Amino acid sequence: MTNSKKIAYCAMLTTLSMIFAYIETLIPFSFGIPGIKLGLANLVVLTGLYFMPAGWVFTVLVLKVTLVSFLFGNLSMLIYSMAGGILSFLVMLAVKRTKGFSIIGVSIAGGVSHNIGQLAVAVLVVESMAPLSYMPILMIAGAAAGLVIGMVAYRVRKHIRVSGY
Repeated sequence: MTNSKKIAYCAMLTTLSMIFAYIETLIPFSFGIPGIKLGLANLVVLTGLYFMPAGWVFTVLVLKVTLVSFLFGNLSMLIYSMAGGILSFLVMLAVKRTKGFSIIGVSIAGGVSHNIGQLAVAVLVVESMAPLSYMPILMIAGAAAGLVIGMVAYRVRKHIRVSGY
């Protein structure tokens, strides 16, 4: 695949994940617990792990988090989202490579680890272990969101055809 095609794929997927992130901001989706969301944009990263090289997917993730944070959030959002996104990416990549998990299992691991990454940043920022009291709620929410995103990715992956690598 030419470099131009690689750049085009990454740009297309980054844009798609940004659109999903924007759509999520428009949906009044609240569980009454601050900070919990479905993570529609993570659908792109998860699905990308199954048909693109990991380095490309990581690039899409970093671009998505950076651009969405500056367009729809702030520096704080960037830090928390980047920590959660990178940890989630690494965990999903490792779980996927074990070959013992479906895309749904990989997604659940990603959802839970994303929240762990964000909690780790919160502990560092407030210099207290107090944010860890929020962990049980975030683990349940991460698993539930991961389940939903994984089920969607399972269905979507069947329809994706990418050639060239």
